[in-house]
Amino acid sequence: MADTVQRADTKWVYSFGGGGSDGDASLKNLLGGKGANLAEMASLGLPVPPGFTLTTEVCTAYYDLDRKYPDGLEAQVKEALSALETKTGKAFGDAANPLLVSVRSGARASMPGMMDTVLNLGLSEATVQGLAAKAGERFAYDSYRRFIQMYSNVVMGLGHDTFEYILDDYKERQDYHLDTDMMAADWKEIIGHYKAAVQSELGKPFPDDPMEQLWGAIGAVFGSWMNDRAILYRKLNDIPAEWGTAVNVQSMVFGNMGETSATGVAFTRDPSTGENTFYGEFLTNAQGEDVVAGIRTPAPISRARADELQSDEAPLEEVMPRVYQELVAVADKLEAHYCDMQDIEFTVEDGVLYMLQTRNGKRTAAAALKIAVEMAREGLISEQEAILRLEPGQLDQLLHPTIKPDAKRDVIVTGLPASPGAAVGQVVFDSDEAAHLAEAGRAVILVRVETSPEDIHGMHAARAIVTARGGMTSHAAVVARGMGRPCVCGAGSLQIDAEAGVFRVGGREIKKGEIITVDGAEGQVLFGEVDMQQPDLSGDFGLLMAWADKVRRLNVRTNAETPADVTVAKEFGAEGIGLCRTEHMFFDAERIPVVRSMILAGDKKGREAALEKLLPMQRSDFEAIFGIMGELPCTIRLLDPPLHEFMPHSDAEMEEVAASSGVDIKVLKAQADALHESNPMLGHRGCRLGITYPEIYAMQARAIFEAAVSVAKATGSKPVPEVMIPLVGTRKELDILKDVVDRSAKAVFTETGMELDYLVGTMIELPRAALQAGEIAHTAEFFSFGTNDLTQTTLGISRDDAGRFLTAYEHQGIYEKDPFVTIDQDGVGELVKLAAERGRSTRDGIKLGICGEHGGDPASVIFCHNIGLDYVSCSPYRVPIARLAAAHAALKEA
Repeated sequence: MADTVQRADTKWVYSFGGGGSDGDASLKNLLGGKGANLAEMASLGLPVPPGFTLTTEVCTAYYDLDRKYPDGLEAQVKEALSALETKTGKAFGDAANPLLVSVRSGARASMPGMMDTVLNLGLSEATVQGLAAKAGERFAYDSYRRFIQMYSNVVMGLGHDTFEYILDDYKERQDYHLDTDMMAADWKEIIGHYKAAVQSELGKPFPDDPMEQLWGAIGAVFGSWMNDRAILYRKLNDIPAEWGTAVNVQSMVFGNMGETSATGVAFTRDPSTGENTFYGEFLTNAQGEDVVAGIRTPAPISRARADELQSDEAPLEEVMPRVYQELVAVADKLEAHYCDMQDIEFTVEDGVLYMLQTRNGKRTAAAALKIAVEMAREGLISEQEAILRLEPGQLDQLLHPTIKPDAKRDVIVTGLPASPGAAVGQVVFDSDEAAHLAEAGRAVILVRVETSPEDIHGMHAARAIVTARGGMTSHAAVVARGMGRPCVCGAGSLQIDAEAGVFRVGGREIKKGEIITVDGAEGQVLFGEVDMQQPDLSGDFGLLMAWADKVRRLNVRTNAETPADVTVAKEFGAEGIGLCRTEHMFFDAERIPVVRSMILAGDKKGREAALEKLLPMQRSDFEAIFGIMGELPCTIRLLDPPLHEFMPHSDAEMEEVAASSGVDIKVLKAQADALHESNPMLGHRGCRLGITYPEIYAMQARAIFEAAVSVAKATGSKPVPEVMIPLVGTRKELDILKDVVDRSAKAVFTETGMELDYLVGTMIELPRAALQAGEIAHTAEFFSFGTNDLTQTTLGISRDDAGRFLTAYEHQGIYEKDPFVTIDQDGVGELVKLAAERGRSTRDGIKLGICGEHGGDPASVIFCHNIGLDYVSCSPYRVPIARLAAAHAALKEA
């Protein structure tokens, strides 16, 4: 960015509206989403109030120059402001005919409510009189007090509470109930109190110079790019700080000039469900901030929506029918132009429609799915574009329970269905407390009068959100939909006493800590924990996933060892098992005594006797798995964990084992002590266990092959076992244990008279194994990268330990992402890539996959595609996420 800062000819400011635009939608990275779309709408001939945009490069330069503006910016702003005066026929700071502007942020990625906005800028003691002469005193002084409050908060740092207290106290003394009760004289008096509060609290007067106001607001917007809530939002949504934000300065139009004026927000399709219906809400005689702030609950735009919500408020379709028809036509034009669902902000000034913004609308996962599929069917986009419209991580919203249709509902209150889904948790009223309890593993529901950007951390921590005020486009609704949180807004009958830790409604009292259920689809808050059900993933979901499967190269398997998990994974589209952890099968209550007797056996004969009892148990496990998976490949990892994990720990358990095994308790305790390891992760486990006690692996191999032959004879399908030897570090280890497996296979095939294909490979989970991959591949027929352990051995820390410092490390720039979630490409990823290359150089066509939980992380799936792995394996419920991520990887590569 330093080169840009030094260039004297850099264009820092782009104008739009008034018959032309300097930019268009293709300059989104430079102008930000808002600025680019304003320019594009103006170019389309839509009624956009003219203005100009300070580019994202100004923001980057501002921080590069230690919060100073680059050379040439001030002159370009003055030039753009002069052009704006010409377009509007008004003059900035003119007492008779004042030009007023809004100053808004506009990053290239939508960040609703995270940064700052100032409206009505340019009002002063002189210009307010000019506005009063043109539009009436009450309107002018109401606008002025709004500006003072907003500017003082955003630019000067004085809290909203200061002004709200002044206004509430005044209304109470005058016996006013609503702001609309206030007359011009009232607003004049309030303005005096507001300015006195600024002087008293900040020790300086409220600025009366419009040009000083303008630069103050511009600086505040750039400054808000680095405020705490914006930083957290960027972190949650993977938005780089170096992108910066643009600043949009736009001539004001007023929705608060009486009953022929209005402001609103609309979506070209329902952002909650994806239904192809015009959707939105508005307020008459109001400014845009009134809609999103939740101060007043707005009315629906269409009659159909009003009927659906059983709203008593007259819709825009009836209040202003001509404006409504014009708005629908504009919405249709914008959706056809952008080929995506649009989120539109509009204002009506004295019966004239103005478009303030359009952008691709935030939507729930269910809506994103429906919109993508329907737009592909309508021919607006291709099937491949539809795949890319749904982010893999969004599928997580579709893979969780909803409330059962026949569940008993004890409805506490009903509000607006702002974001679908259902969640159960304990009531909390404070965002800090929500975050604290969530970190402790508690499920919480955040209940607020209304949310603000300062609540972002609490909203992220909560399972669901409930607000007493606000509509479908309020801050709570928009942010909840983006996060995939169920949300109920506008539950107006809620009386919330956060200080006392209670909310009341209809004679009922719900205290902090009590359990409630939120149904975001129905807009209901229910008492207690309500029964849930799994989602239906057919229909649009099945169709989109079929499209994804056509384009992806990477296969997707599952990590599973129980019939229930294997069945779920197969239903979700798993193409095999990438990791069956056999040690999980041994912890069953009936089996653990047999395992313990095997461990405690004094010689090989005793171990074999115990293993003979375990053999039919293991065989039945594998028969169930092979029966479900048919001829899909199944990678089965032989016993891996340290033996001491199977040992009894309490005295009571020790006595029970001693009695059942006939071993003296002193001997038993001595054996347990001998097996104890200070570092179990790198102790007597994996292949080291198999080499010490080869009879264990021989038993498991026999169980695998006997089960495979049994299923083949019973069903006619031929299972494909892939026997995985864990934790190898050298080729010799694998040579020894592959021989054990091969001898077991040969024995079973001879006994049964049937031969089946199988593979023997290894899990690469040690840095040494990655480095020795070329040698190991002489024996291994496949590699499965165990990224969980490989991450720990590469970093030298366990996952639990990492949680203690990763946040601090990330904050200091040591890690950009948690390497236990996304493959660290400069560490673990480098080892995986190296091992893959060395393995292929030895064995052409060696099968390569990963089986750690990284297999369900979209960014890691893309990495695996890019280095040419054959498959990823993940938990059953993340299989669809991995399938879609693999399709994204293939399409982005193409």
